[in-house]
Amino acid sequence: MKIKVVGAASGEVTGSAYFVQTEHARVLVDAGMFQGGKKSEAKNRLPAGVNLAQLDAVLLTHAHLDHTGRAPLLVKHGFKGPIFATAATIDLAELILQDSARLQAQDARRINRWRDPSLEPVEPLYGPEHVVSLRKLARAVQFHDRVAVAEGISARWIEAGHMLGSASIELTVKEGERSKIVLFSGDLGPTTLPIVRQFEAPQGADVVFLESTYGNRDHRPYPETVAEFESLVGQAAQARGKILVPSFAVGRTQQILYHLAVMFYRKRIKPFPVYIDSPMAIEASKTVVKHPDLFDKELREWKSRLLPLDKRYFAASVTSRDSQSLNRVEGPCLILAGAGMCNGGRILHHFRENLWRENTHVLIVGYQGRGSLGRRLVEGAKSVSIYGETVPVRATVNTLNGFSAHAGQSDLLKWFSPLAASKPKVFLTHGEDIPRRTLGSLIEKRFRLRPDLPLQGEVLEV
Repeated sequence: MKIKVVGAASGEVTGSAYFVQTEHARVLVDAGMFQGGKKSEAKNRLPAGVNLAQLDAVLLTHAHLDHTGRAPLLVKHGFKGPIFATAATIDLAELILQDSARLQAQDARRINRWRDPSLEPVEPLYGPEHVVSLRKLARAVQFHDRVAVAEGISARWIEAGHMLGSASIELTVKEGERSKIVLFSGDLGPTTLPIVRQFEAPQGADVVFLESTYGNRDHRPYPETVAEFESLVGQAAQARGKILVPSFAVGRTQQILYHLAVMFYRKRIKPFPVYIDSPMAIEASKTVVKHPDLFDKELREWKSRLLPLDKRYFAASVTSRDSQSLNRVEGPCLILAGAGMCNGGRILHHFRENLWRENTHVLIVGYQGRGSLGRRLVEGAKSVSIYGETVPVRATVNTLNGFSAHAGQSDLLKWFSPLAASKPKVFLTHGEDIPRRTLGSLIEKRFRLRPDLPLQGEVLEV
């Protein structure tokens, strides 16, 4: 068996994809899009060495774009095989990928408007029709059920606790008389993440691909993060300023809405307008409610009091005109808008209109990739470029990493610990160099296993 790493390697966090090849089968685990700047996005092409005519199946761990964003590209270029994922992942991925197709079309039109007419026009990676075709190829799986996905390869999806429907994927690969278990962690969530269930720790494997996004540190304790969030929101509300929250439409937005609803319900803060300025986030919230079987215990207990959200305070901003009208809204108010890494979407318009205002508060509640505008804000940039315009940064920028949907170092080790007894071969991916080297050193010290740090395009023999 050979496994080619075709994403989220060489210190890259996005673009997750693994090409598994045996004598009789070829399977792709995830087909993520690279994000975080032009250099990363230039890698968004068909995975090198993957012959779509011979590809038997695609398996998805969860719906986020950095794990699904190249799947429509496969369909565009002729892939017609099954795409396996949990039902929630299929529903949410459709929303995310349709939004991706729309943003790509907008970007292409904007570039072509100013492009030298003698040059070939820029085209989107794929269009909405390819997402529709992808949905038709999707095959829903149940957690824990073993599914035959190709000749000699079966798979199980195991709760990963990262977002609704997220999973680690366990492959059982049979070659001749031998059988190997290959485990892909996908993105793991912290054990304190609300709304979704905690990850399950598999008990054994021969090969483990483990994410390492936060392999060098733990997040701040979650109750402290929530307390700080409430404090910052309260301060901004008292100052009658706008609170801008760049947020992933699926997962993080619902998490923030949950905490705001609890704050308002418990009267910890006087309610004020909250605008969900993202059609995808609005639809994602409706989709989340369709899968209550995946809620954690706390949300099941809160559900009747918090859902549906109180329309006196929570408003949906659907159209572009709705979004533009928020420029005229005075604070206190909070605006949730994508994209989560500030690399596109409506949040850029709100930044352009408000970053230069001293009473604006920006709350960064998610990971910001290298080269992204969000990372520049986190690092204290005095000005940023938005649509070619230099915008001074006078707003107060606060970072709340404790809201991360990624497991910190301790939770990564907690997930891995039961696997250590089987002495698997370990590969650390989906992390920048320092986090994955740090996590690798800890695994070697604690479990006497030396993980490999694969390079982009590296072929691993099992």
